[in-house]
Amino acid sequence: MQAPALPSAGVFHHLAHQVLDRLPQPDEKLMMKKESTARVQENDTLCSRWVEEMEEVLPGTDLLVEKARWSKPSIYRVPEWIKGMMPNNTSAYRPRLVSLGPFHHGEPDLLPMEEHKRRAVLHLVKRSGKPLRDFVAAVEMVADELLDAYQGLDEKWRESSRDRFVQMMVMDGCFLLELMEATKPLGSSVKEDEDDQWGDYAANDPVFSAHANHILWPGIRSDVIALENQLPLLVLQRLLAVERGTTPEPAEINMAVVRYLYYCSCEGTPTGKLGLHPLDILHRSMCAPQPDAQHQGGDSASFEEDCMPSAVELREARVLFKSSNTHLIDAITFRNGVLSMPEFKAYGDTENLYLNLFAFEQLHPDTGYELLSYMFFMVGLIESNRDVALLRSRGIIRNMRSSDKELVEMFSVLGRATLMHPSSKLNGVLREVKAHCKKRRNKWRANFVHTYLSSPWVFISLIAAVILLMATLLQTVYAILPFYSKVKPEV
Repeated sequence: MQAPALPSAGVFHHLAHQVLDRLPQPDEKLMMKKESTARVQENDTLCSRWVEEMEEVLPGTDLLVEKARWSKPSIYRVPEWIKGMMPNNTSAYRPRLVSLGPFHHGEPDLLPMEEHKRRAVLHLVKRSGKPLRDFVAAVEMVADELLDAYQGLDEKWRESSRDRFVQMMVMDGCFLLELMEATKPLGSSVKEDEDDQWGDYAANDPVFSAHANHILWPGIRSDVIALENQLPLLVLQRLLAVERGTTPEPAEINMAVVRYLYYCSCEGTPTGKLGLHPLDILHRSMCAPQPDAQHQGGDSASFEEDCMPSAVELREARVLFKSSNTHLIDAITFRNGVLSMPEFKAYGDTENLYLNLFAFEQLHPDTGYELLSYMFFMVGLIESNRDVALLRSRGIIRNMRSSDKELVEMFSVLGRATLMHPSSKLNGVLREVKAHCKKRRNKWRANFVHTYLSSPWVFISLIAAVILLMATLLQTVYAILPFYSKVKPEV
């Protein structure tokens, strides 16, 4: 067998040259070493710079400093994790007709209302007899406080666009004041005459007239309560102070906003402190003032995780419903088998209203958890059209939507974003109601009613069975009586 031929010396020489060519040359080795050293030095520089930056802001972690920092914002962009709870209604937090504040200022679909904002400024300034510069100067004095109210605001508003920010605040504030004065909540002289003319506006004005008020008011009201579209009430106070020559009381502005929004009465409207913005005042008007302890963690051992039984189930368990004479959710009580609740008014934009109130409670720590807990309470009560009909008959629900079915669907949607906080008063009411339902006699009665009285046909069958049983017993008795009557006792 012939051995395989070995490569020639020329081939070995060629391969050796290829290997040597691939090896880094001394100059290349030096260059690579320098580049590696430069990268290390650059990383060290970046790391040192980061350390210096972190050390500079280290004093800002002081408890008092951080508390002051987080107490300033009150108007927020709604994050995606909240919007994700309502994938079919992510637009509930933004305006559709008019922008208030910087978050949606200048968006194309909202630009048509800018012309009417300018007209509002001109009318208000003309009626006041004061120069426009005075209004601008009054807002400029509190510009820093207004800027701090918006969380995550683009720095351009503080720097190059600060004048634009003040101008925007003046225009938005005048616009909102003119809308509210058109409905006469501030005791102004603006009145509706026989020709449906509002104050110094034409009767056919596209925004500030009786006709426009009826057509546009629901849409504008929805924009005024949108969390991303809030305007600090401090702006209204400063503008009114210039117009009148005296600073109005906080209670007057708070009540004017609540009256304009018309979601609830002014019963719970705070009078001592100016509200942060319209949504804040609405929230505080619906929730009775709570002590500081109410906003702290409660007893988790007593936390009721289950939902509220439905209204029909409660009726079967001998629970009576009563409408309370207040709209405050703090007035919900359960005593002696009677559940007292305020009337719930369901408008066309009620879903958007509560979504914004929920987001405000979730993002602003000082608000507490009462509305989130309240809706958790209500969602359990309403599971079907029968529940709505029952509560409506007791004066607890006023449904101004198209049908009871639509209201049930609304509660089902809102239920995705609700929770019962352990510290909420309603958690205690829920425990009391469930304890009542768990009593043996109430449980038996509920089972009996649910089994035999839930349908008229089942009830008729029950009556027929009872009659048949009684007839059988009577027949047996009458069959036995003759036998005993024939038997004579022995003497």
